[in-house]
Amino acid sequence: MFFERLPHKDYPKEPESRMVIRFQDCDPLQHLNNAKYFDYYFNAREDQVAKLYEFNFGRLFRELGQSWVVYQHQIAYVRPALVSEWVRITSRLIYFSEDTIVTEYYMTDDSRTQLKNVLWVTSKYIDVRSGKRTVHPPSIMDYLEATCLPNVDYHNWNFNERIREIKQSLSAASTKV
Repeated sequence: MFFERLPHKDYPKEPESRMVIRFQDCDPLQHLNNAKYFDYYFNAREDQVAKLYEFNFGRLFRELGQSWVVYQHQIAYVRPALVSEWVRITSRLIYFSEDTIVTEYYMTDDSRTQLKNVLWVTSKYIDVRSGKRTVHPPSIMDYLEATCLPNVDYHNWNFNERIREIKQSLSAASTKV
């Protein structure tokens, strides 16, 4: 079993990581290279799910011969992340079906007042031996149900509108402090 859902446990739906932007990942303007956002996001998510949900992607791959592969990205570069800057990365599962997941990532400055980037990643669940899509097994469906952000009407969400919503929520949170 890859995930054991405990009946009375409330699983965090929006894990956050704090990271520093490394010099080696930046362009000559000292901005995080566009392609490196993916590394920061995927590394943060892997660490978050391992710590919060005790979920191990490597074990899934080795024992079941199954995994998710990226099918589509949608990304917006709102403000640059700068060399040596501390940032916050939030990731959340916003949709799942029998063979698909959509994960939303966003990056803010350390004080959570400025949005830097937003990414939606659609992934398909595959059998790595055949390379073909397969359905999520029951333990994976339990994991997805326990960790998916509730009350999201993903099919009616608009990516650009979502960026505005995140900005507004950051602005509202900063005025409460």
